[in-house]
Amino acid sequence: MEKLILLLIILFVAGEYLFSTILQILNLRHKGDTPPEEIREIYDEEQYRKSQAYEREKARLGIVSDSFSTAVILILLLSGGFGALDEYLRQFTNHPLWLPLLYFGILYAANTIISLPFSLYSTFVIEEKYGFNKSSLGLFFSDKLKGLLLAVLIGGGLMALLIAVYNAVPQYFWIIAWAVVTVFTLFFATFYTSIIVPIFNKLDPLPEGELRQAIEAFAKKVNFPLKNIYVMDNSKRSTKSNAFFSGLGKQKSIVLFDTLIQNHSTDELVAVLAHEVGHYKKKHIYKSMVLSTIQTGILFFLLGYILDSPEFARALGAAQPSFHINLIAFGLLFSPLSTLSGIGMNAFSRKNEFEADEFAARNFSATALQSALKKLAGDNLSNLEPHPAYVFVYYSHPPVLQRLKALEKLKKEIEAPE
Repeated sequence: MEKLILLLIILFVAGEYLFSTILQILNLRHKGDTPPEEIREIYDEEQYRKSQAYEREKARLGIVSDSFSTAVILILLLSGGFGALDEYLRQFTNHPLWLPLLYFGILYAANTIISLPFSLYSTFVIEEKYGFNKSSLGLFFSDKLKGLLLAVLIGGGLMALLIAVYNAVPQYFWIIAWAVVTVFTLFFATFYTSIIVPIFNKLDPLPEGELRQAIEAFAKKVNFPLKNIYVMDNSKRSTKSNAFFSGLGKQKSIVLFDTLIQNHSTDELVAVLAHEVGHYKKKHIYKSMVLSTIQTGILFFLLGYILDSPEFARALGAAQPSFHINLIAFGLLFSPLSTLSGIGMNAFSRKNEFEADEFAARNFSATALQSALKKLAGDNLSNLEPHPAYVFVYYSHPPVLQRLKALEKLKKEIEAPE
C-alpha cells in the first residue's frame, strides 16, 4: 500500500510541476510583437516590449525556481529523505511536541536557504533592471529576519498548539484544529494592519488636505464608516503602486501606498478607494472568509483520517507514523485538491473584482477608475495579454483589459438617458 501512496505522491508532485510549467510557457507565448490597438493607450511600442521582457524574465526565474524545488522534493521522496530526517532527530528527542517542531523548523530553514538566491536575484537583478527596486541589501535581509521571527513566533506557536491538541484528543483533532485555525485567521484578518504591517512598514495617517477631504466626502456619501486612512512607505522598497482594505469591525482600514499617491490624481485615488469600499459593501471579505473556513474544515477532516496511518509514514521512508511525517504526506498527496480549490477561489475573487469595479463606477466615476487602472498597469509593467488558461488557474484579479472593457460598458449604461 505504501508503494502505491509513494507513487501517487510522486505523480502528483511531478504532474503539478508540469502543469504549472506548461501554463507558464503558454502565457509567455501568448503575445505579439506589437501592441494591439486597445493596449496602445497604456503602452507605446517601447513600453510594450519592455513589459514583455519583464514578464519573460520573471517567468523564467519562476520556472528555474520551481524546477529546483521540485527536484529537491522528488529526491527526498525517492531516497526516503523525509523518513531519514525523522529517524536522525529521534536520536536526540522523542518528545511528542519538540520532535515535530524541530522537524518542521529544519524543513523551513532548508526551504528559506534554497529560496534565498532566487529572491535575491528577483529583487536585485530583475526588479533593479526594470527600475522597480528601491530596497537595499540591509533592508532586504532585515525583512527576511523579521519574516523568520514571525514564522517562528506565530507559525511555530500555532503549530505547537495544533500538535498539543492532536496529542491530547486525537479523536477530536480535526474539529478542534479547525476551530483554532478559524479563530486565528479571524484575529489576524482583524488586526493585520495594526499588528503585522507596522513591523515592516511605517504607517502614517493621511494628512489633511484635498485628498483626505475627497475620500471622507465619498465615504460619507456611501455611508462607509471610515476612520483609519493610512499612507504606507512602500517607496523604500519598490516604485510599484497599490492600495488595500484591511480589518473587520472597528478595525477597518484603508492603506494607500505612497507611490500610488505620487502618481495619481485625487479623482483616480478616490476611485481606487471606492473600489476597495465596494468589496466591503458587497460583503466580499466575509464571503471569502466563509468559503476559506469551509475549505479549511474539509482539509482538516481529511487530515484526521491520515495522521495515524502507518502506510503514509512508510511511504515517506519513516518507520512509524507521526504528526509531522503524516502531515507532510498529506500536504503532498492532496496538492491537486489545493490546486482545484485555488482555482475556485480565484474565480470567485475575479467575480468580486468586477462587482467592486461596478460599485466604484456607479457611486463615483467609471472614467476615473479606468484612468487609475491604466496608470497602474503602465507603471507596474503589467502583463496585459495573459493566456486565458493562465488567468483561469492563477489570477485572483481579472486582466486589466477585461476590467476596462467592463467599465466602458457600464459607463455607457450609466450615462444613457432614461
